[in-house]
Amino acid sequence: MRNLKSGILIFLIMAVLTGVVYPLVITVISQTAFPDKANGSLLSGDGEIHGSILAGQKFTLPEYFWPRPSISEYNALPSGASNQGPTSEALRQAVEDRSRELTPYISGQIPADLLLASGSGLDPHISPDAALVQIDHVAQARNLSAEQKAHLRELVNQYIEQPQWGVFGAPRVNVLRLNLAVDDTFGKPPLEGANQH
Repeated sequence: MRNLKSGILIFLIMAVLTGVVYPLVITVISQTAFPDKANGSLLSGDGEIHGSILAGQKFTLPEYFWPRPSISEYNALPSGASNQGPTSEALRQAVEDRSRELTPYISGQIPADLLLASGSGLDPHISPDAALVQIDHVAQARNLSAEQKAHLRELVNQYIEQPQWGVFGAPRVNVLRLNLAVDDTFGKPPLEGANQH
């Protein structure tokens, strides 16, 4: 009986420590030290939340830079890879379909990250090459002058993120940040609901 009481007491103490005290301490520390990251690295403006810089989202209008394809259609719940290998007929067909859709908008070779989904299906970044090849369609859709188009190119270059600590990863562009900067610089497209992508 004594062992049972000791076991129950230890269980209750550990339940309070690990189920209440520890989460509370971690929450207070994270909200105090880095609240932005603790709350999902959300980007907001004009009184609305535009999304997280950590998760890709769908942009389909030609006035915007397009992200990597997503197997889950940018839905975070069933996110993941297609698990299709290089010999997969379905993967080959998907790449051909995406290439056919992009060809009217992108001249020359289409970067691989605009044709292939990421492992999570929610990659918020594209390569600098994938951003630079989209300048023409964004500029044309927004009716930008030659001078404005040059400024758009500067904006893309400005939003290229270098590898973390100069070592980890590759140069990349956060699509949401870039598109919000494009809206701030050149205005939102006149289409109703354009900010819904």
